Amino acid sequence: MRFNVDKSIVYKAASKITLLALDVDGVLTDGRIYFSKTGEEIKTFHTLDGQGIKMLHACSIEVAIITGRSSMILEKRAADLGIKTLIQGREDKLTALNEILTAQSLSINQAAYAGDDLPDLSAMRNVGLSFSVPNGHPEIRAASHAITTAEGGMGAVREITDFLLKANKTYDSFYQ
Repeated sequence: MRFNVDKSIVYKAASKITLLALDVDGVLTDGRIYFSKTGEEIKTFHTLDGQGIKMLHACSIEVAIITGRSSMILEKRAADLGIKTLIQGREDKLTALNEILTAQSLSINQAAYAGDDLPDLSAMRNVGLSFSVPNGHPEIRAASHAITTAEGGMGAVREITDFLLKANKTYDSFYQ
């Protein structure tokens, strides 16, 4: 992971996180959208990311998804991973994030957000900790606290989840 601010500051902020909000296209996926001959949307997800999300849940860190598109495939993936908060078809990610924080009685400093493009910027600028991916837009990478080594859809979320677990001192419990 590469840091845009001092790593100790990012690590300290990570220790307070109880909610990780994720964009989908470009973060949970590689950003490409595939369509079948019948017009059905196809997305691919990385199993490393899924395991990381399950590990966060086991340590009482919630995961939410906020995406501008709507997809039945995403509904299935979120359900398979036990993600209870899925907001689809929302371009105003900050408003959606604030709705989640209000519903869960959380402060903005308890939230982390991972995004890769312009619709994510307002949410990223208003959370305790923001992440982007190396294949994200340059302005978004510059605005994030940290940038993963792995690209979106290729284990980037797992890199984020491992970092959060290490900051919360729960990572080692999975490897004993």
